[in-house]
Amino acid sequence: MRILQQDHWYRIPVRTAPADLEQIRWLAFYQTRVFGAEKWAVNYCARVLRVSVRKRLDLLPDEPLSAKAGDYYYRMDVDDLLRLARPIPSLRWRRIVFIPTTRERLCRAQEVNDLFCASPIEDRLYEVMKASGLAPERQFPVRGDESSHMLDLAVFCREGNIDVECDGESYHTGPDKAEADRTRDNALTAAGWRVLRFSGREIRSRPDDCLKTLQRTVRRLGGETDSDRPV
Repeated sequence: MRILQQDHWYRIPVRTAPADLEQIRWLAFYQTRVFGAEKWAVNYCARVLRVSVRKRLDLLPDEPLSAKAGDYYYRMDVDDLLRLARPIPSLRWRRIVFIPTTRERLCRAQEVNDLFCASPIEDRLYEVMKASGLAPERQFPVRGDESSHMLDLAVFCREGNIDVECDGESYHTGPDKAEADRTRDNALTAAGWRVLRFSGREIRSRPDDCLKTLQRTVRRLGGETDSDRPV
């Protein structure tokens, strides 16, 4: 934060950076517990002026003994930090790394899940669920002993959790993709998740029916849990 405020740049490791990083025109910053009163929320954004690739040692010459001194980083030179009109909180603990979004979503988001830019059918089902009073987490990572999965929408209940998948026609068509879905669903079921899948056609034409199925499942699992605080 000091470097952002005083020197106007931010660093991102090249090896973990999003593929389209050099196209990014704005950055917004999620702050963790160490930031005290501003913790667990996105409070600031800044316009990106230029992007370059540097070694960490060149960026931080006072830390020559760091194990990462020879690693390459994107240096994002930015304009002044701008405080958002209202903070964008994370209501539940989750790992936040990069969330590609738009200025429009950033300006109107009420919480972190509103920032995600996903497929139109996922956006649609998320809005339907949220309007009904449900509180799904979007693009929620689940890591197991042998595999890891990114859930389209995760709903946390008192007696178990629900993975809600939005299946686009092109991505989930064909025997190979069907087998991959079964393998994934079996792994999540073995880990204690209930898996509900809705096709794009269902979400577009019968969103209320999808919602009723979700609500019945949530009730059967004892209702949603209160959002826990992130760390």
